[in-house]
Amino acid sequence: MKSCMVQGAKIVSTGSAIPSVKVSNEQMSSIVDTSDEWIFTRTGIKERRLLTAYGQSVTDLATKAALKAIKNISIDPSSIDLIILATSSPNDLFGSASKIQYQVGAVNAVAFDLTAACSGFVIGIVTAFQFISNGTYDNILVIGADVLSKWVDWSDRGTCILFGDAAGAVIIQSCNPNFNSILSFHLNTDGNYADYLSIAYKEQLNPHPILNLYQGSFKHISMNGKEVYKFAVSQVPLSIISCLNKIDMSIEDVDWLLLHQANERILMAVAEKLSISTHKIISNLSKYGNTSAASIPLALDEVVQLNKISRNDIIVIAGFGAGLTWGTIVLRW
Repeated sequence: MKSCMVQGAKIVSTGSAIPSVKVSNEQMSSIVDTSDEWIFTRTGIKERRLLTAYGQSVTDLATKAALKAIKNISIDPSSIDLIILATSSPNDLFGSASKIQYQVGAVNAVAFDLTAACSGFVIGIVTAFQFISNGTYDNILVIGADVLSKWVDWSDRGTCILFGDAAGAVIIQSCNPNFNSILSFHLNTDGNYADYLSIAYKEQLNPHPILNLYQGSFKHISMNGKEVYKFAVSQVPLSIISCLNKIDMSIEDVDWLLLHQANERILMAVAEKLSISTHKIISNLSKYGNTSAASIPLALDEVVQLNKISRNDIIVIAGFGAGLTWGTIVLRW
């Protein structure tokens, strides 16, 4: 461990991975009572990607995204100090980050999972920032990845139309504090509303005959869509404003708004509350649906690869979802 010192942190590379299987709204209408028009007008989603190959899991997508981020700056994987995997769909309840550490060759990295659902990537970035700013680590790989198709009730029209599978990754490096790209952050949790969006554990009705121990299993995704919408539209703008106020910035200073890709109506409502131009909204929701912790890094990687973001652009990133949790980061690219 290095001596404690204040360092800056910056994102130096991005990467992403998506399954090859596309499922359109028309295909969804053969599964549940719905239509392309019904889905698109309510969510903005046209299709989603599903990880259908037998034996594949979130680890496979996360590894691919990580390797792309590593390749993009030709960093030696052995120089990575820490891997944070933000996911709510690990293929091992003890954690999946260690498997990724091995598969990418980051032999010197500590690796752990972080579970905060759709806010997970934002919280992962903030966590990485703390390790870098206090001088503990220099190179951190943060991955947001989810395969929620494995936890969806495919007979529930209210949820199955929303979710897709994907992974996105960034590499964050230490830098001179004067060139720090993470300018501000703001995080919140309100557990009073945790039941609004959950994958709950359900105990069996009958205990073990000798131990009197109740075991069980996890259920499918459950969501109160109306309440989640109200929460996001009310709290996310406040979080963004608070984050900008800390660094004496205003909405006019923002070049890009990157929100968790949950629902087009939420994106537009937040933008309207902030009085920010819709041209500044980064969105790929129509192609992928809600990919949970992967949605922000997936969208970020796409715009980076398309060279849409310029040096010194101000990007506001906000995640929100189960917990209920929400958080904002202000970046200077």
